[in-house]
Amino acid sequence: MRLRPPLVRAALALTLALTGLAIAAPAQAAPALTYAALGDSYSSGTGAPPYDSSGCERSQRAYAPLWASANAVTSFRFVACSGAVTADVRNNQVSALDTSVNRVTITIGGNDAGFASVLTTCQLGSDSACATAVNNGKAFASNQLPARLDQTYAAIRSRAPSARLIVLGYPRIFELTSSCGLFGMSLYKRTVINSGADHLASVIAARAAAAGATYVDVRSAFAGHGVCAGSPWINGLTLNSSAYHPNANGYRYGYLAALTAAGV
Repeated sequence: MRLRPPLVRAALALTLALTGLAIAAPAQAAPALTYAALGDSYSSGTGAPPYDSSGCERSQRAYAPLWASANAVTSFRFVACSGAVTADVRNNQVSALDTSVNRVTITIGGNDAGFASVLTTCQLGSDSACATAVNNGKAFASNQLPARLDQTYAAIRSRAPSARLIVLGYPRIFELTSSCGLFGMSLYKRTVINSGADHLASVIAARAAAAGATYVDVRSAFAGHGVCAGSPWINGLTLNSSAYHPNANGYRYGYLAALTAAGV
C-alpha cells in the first residue's frame, strides 16, 4: 500500500481538524434586548390616547411600545413623561436604567426651550410677538440647552454604560400651505416656528454626536404631514394637551418609521 506524501497527510489532517471545530462550535445566541424609553411628551405618546394611569400621558400608540413590540424586546421600561425637561430625566427617569439595559431612546429639550409657551404666544399674539418668542427660544437653545443635554446624556451613560443611546429629534410642526383653516396661524408664524424647530434640531444633533449617541432626525419622515396638511400626522389646535403633538399615525409612520430606518 502506497503512503500519501507528508504534505498531503498534513493538509488532510488540518482540514479534518477545522471541519470538526466548525461542527462543534455552538451557535452564538443573540443578546437579550433590554430597552428603556425616556423623555418628554413626544416619547410618552401625548396626542395619541388612550393613556395609562401614570399621569404622564403614556400611550401604547407611542413609538416606544410600538418599537418594543416589533423587536422582541425581553424587558421594556417605559418612563417617558409629558412635560418633562432635562432635569426631570436626570432626577426621575434615569433610575429606571441599569447595566443590563442595552437600548435607550429619548426625546428631550423642547420643554427646556419653552415649546408650549412659544406656541401659545404664536397662537394668541401678533406676528412680531411670535417672532420674539421663537428667537428667545433659539437663544436659549444655543446658550443654555447644550450643557443641560450634555448632563442628561452623561447621566444615562453612567447608569447604562453599555447601552446604545438613540436621541430622536422633533418634527417641523407646520406645513407652509397658503391657508390653515379658521383658527390656523398665519404663514409667517408657521414659517418662524418651523425655523425654531430646525434650530433646535441642529443643537440636539450636535450634542448627541458629542455624546456618541445616534441622532434620528424625524423632520423628513413628517414632511407633508404637519399641521395644515391634507393628511396631518400632528394634531392642530385643541383644548387639551394633544395640541401640536403627533397623532397615532405620526408616532407609527413618522417616529417609528424613522427609528426603524435608522437600523437601531
